[in-house]
Amino acid sequence: MEIYRTVFNEEITKYMQIARHIKKLIDKGVIKDGEKLPSIRKLASFLSVNNDTIINTYKKLQDEGYALQKMGSGTYAKKKEDNRRLKKDYNDTFKKIRGETSNGYIDFAGETSCNVFFPISNFKEVINEVIDRDGVDALIYQETLGFEGLRKSISKYFWNSNLEIEDVLIVSGAQQGIDIISKSIINVNDNVIVEKPTYNGALFVFKWRGANIFEIDMENDGINLGKFKQVLKKNRIKCFYTMSYFQNPTGMTYSREKKKEILKLAKKYDFYIVEDDYLSELIYNTNIKYESFRSLDKNDRVIYIKSFSKIFLPGIRLGYLISPREIREQIESSKVNTDISTSSLMQRALDLYIIKGYWKEYINKLREIYIKRYVYMESCIYDILKDKVSFESPGGGFNFYLKINSNISINSDKLFYECKRNKVLISPGVLFYRNKDDGLKFFRLGYSQTDENEMKKGIEIIDKILRKYEYK
Repeated sequence: MEIYRTVFNEEITKYMQIARHIKKLIDKGVIKDGEKLPSIRKLASFLSVNNDTIINTYKKLQDEGYALQKMGSGTYAKKKEDNRRLKKDYNDTFKKIRGETSNGYIDFAGETSCNVFFPISNFKEVINEVIDRDGVDALIYQETLGFEGLRKSISKYFWNSNLEIEDVLIVSGAQQGIDIISKSIINVNDNVIVEKPTYNGALFVFKWRGANIFEIDMENDGINLGKFKQVLKKNRIKCFYTMSYFQNPTGMTYSREKKKEILKLAKKYDFYIVEDDYLSELIYNTNIKYESFRSLDKNDRVIYIKSFSKIFLPGIRLGYLISPREIREQIESSKVNTDISTSSLMQRALDLYIIKGYWKEYINKLREIYIKRYVYMESCIYDILKDKVSFESPGGGFNFYLKINSNISINSDKLFYECKRNKVLISPGVLFYRNKDDGLKFFRLGYSQTDENEMKKGIEIIDKILRKYEYK
């Protein structure tokens, strides 16, 4: 029992501290996989805490995949497969190949638009014009909430002038936006709902804040509302993080009906909707209409994030955030405490780029190029992988999310390594779930970095690998 002893920090809830301590013991092998944990009463007595604390501890361990409860028998330790090596290998792979033009890889894992399509001459023109116009101010003048001209252009060109300039806060991309919001409204032990699966950068931020994370399964038109309501009824939720269009990684888009229902629930249960508007510019299916949570919101419940980096130049870390007025001051303070301001030159250049109409031209060009790739990849998957995977066509964005059929024994983490050895890069599903086991049979294929010439070749390589693991 002595191994369970821990020193409590009064600023952190006791059950979370005990859970973290037990997780470390399981990770290090001090507590063996399958070993029975002490009874609730026995551990509570030993640590001088009440029974509810240990009940919550064991529940958290189960939620995070570190424990298994057997009815009538007790709670048992569960050794989690280490996902950190895979994440490191995945990230290191892209650090190694990015920027190399002759690396020989077929890249199905990229998440941003291909830089060869970016009209650099137009951007050079606006940068030079900004420097001629604003002089040294373009390089050194800082505005805490963002360049006023860009904020006005965002309101005028993206929101039909329906936003006040005070509504718009410039941030350094969606990831910083999520981080700023998290610091503003989430405290240790607050409850957050996310989609399952979801963007791993958001999961990292919420975990870092010490939040309790509830995952709700994604369906073809958004999260499962029945399960969503069950969580809301039983827990005080602070916010719900969602990617409303072409969700990462599933590619699914919310129906108007689900958006309206979730907005009603946000008012009823007093939580915020953090809307990460991901790639909504790239709609290919005419049945999909653009209507964000933010545009439907009548009760000021939506915190809206938009990044320019995914479809613009990734190196230009720019985005914006629209927050409810009730918490605007908190969010602005969090932004100031994070980095004071975002690149003045890039903000001014983007502003002029939008005003001159280059942004609209660029998006139209991207949509024209990527709809061809989308249709071609869809046909390749149907023709080549049809008896090995299943999937839903997203109707836009950059990715397809595939499920490995039950007649194939390989898991997505091993598939990643096998594909890599064959010079093909995929995104294994295990990266998008809190519990690695949930993503073992899924992988994501993107077409943003790979043209039609390489696409078929890459999918044929994946098919060859999957065939080796097919049950005969």
